[in-house]
Amino acid sequence: MIKTKEDLKEFLSCELKKYNVIRIKTLIPINYSEKQILGKYTVLLRKCEYYFNNKKKIRYAFKRFRLNRYRLKYSLHIPLNCFDKGLHIMHLGPILVNENVKVGKNCSLHINTSIVAGGLDSSTPIIGDNVVIGVGAVVLGGVSIANYTAIGANAVVNKDVIEENIAIAGVPAKKISNNGSKEWNKDYKELRNK
Repeated sequence: MIKTKEDLKEFLSCELKKYNVIRIKTLIPINYSEKQILGKYTVLLRKCEYYFNNKKKIRYAFKRFRLNRYRLKYSLHIPLNCFDKGLHIMHLGPILVNENVKVGKNCSLHINTSIVAGGLDSSTPIIGDNVVIGVGAVVLGGVSIANYTAIGANAVVNKDVIEENIAIAGVPAKKISNNGSKEWNKDYKELRNK
């Protein structure tokens, strides 16, 4: 949760690095790339959280108005104070998150993902640190997801995942390998450095 200006700077510097975005303010409206739009959305989200948590109502109202425009235009429905530091939205596209969800650090979300309450029960998921959620995945109900879990594309997670650093996929989701997000991140960093 963002409480101080230092927290805000720390969150933003961590998250903007993931989009390779240098914030440039221009007077002329230009076409933004996907990464710039996602970086801008992340900045608005985090500033809204800061102003909301510190009860700065007027600034919060202005930032919230702009954030809502982005939410409606790009279908990015991520509530305030759900994600810890390091949120990374991989692509522009629909994302739906319940306002009571709690997600740890360095979560990566792909398009068409839903993290919601399930059925008649109002309990919501609790997701650990360094989790990757694949395209079209649904995490529902009061489930807990362990750290370093990789959730495959179109998976439906409706049961707890207690083992760390595994990959799960399918409907309903089951363990498919011992290569969780640790291996994915390691392979990605090796490819980037070549």
